[in-house]
Amino acid sequence: MNDLIIRDDLSVVGSGRKDYVTIKVEDQTLGIPVLAVHDVLNPQRITHIPLAPSWVAGVLNLRGRIVTAIDLRSRLGLPPLGDDKKSMSVVVEHREDPYSLQIDSVGEVLSLDDQLFEKNPVTLDPRWRDVSRGIYRLEGELLPILDVDRLLAFESNGKAA
Repeated sequence: MNDLIIRDDLSVVGSGRKDYVTIKVEDQTLGIPVLAVHDVLNPQRITHIPLAPSWVAGVLNLRGRIVTAIDLRSRLGLPPLGDDKKSMSVVVEHREDPYSLQIDSVGEVLSLDDQLFEKNPVTLDPRWRDVSRGIYRLEGELLPILDVDRLLAFESNGKAA
């Protein structure tokens, strides 16, 4: 049984560990809970969708299933990936539909202690803060944990967070 820990800010966390797949977008490392990741894909052929928002890269076929590809750089208001570089994909699900998040690269899987999880600092860049559940402080960098539901909540605002 996990023991609960009550922090100074009165937030309650379990005393266990969680696993995260790390990804890179621009120069920022982000974490996605391992259980939210369905697939990690090398560069794929993406079919453009006319009149789709700019952050919808198109669709791809994943084992017979049509998957909407989201250009994470565009969604977050970042410049496009250079022409000489190919994006990778992390497939996640939102409201029972698969989405392929186009990212710069995939890193490693980290197992992090729940006790080290913190709320987003006010100094965190707003484009990361608005789509993050919170952060872990790693050696030399912050690891925002991506909130897939917030990131893919297109219906509410239709543009990047």
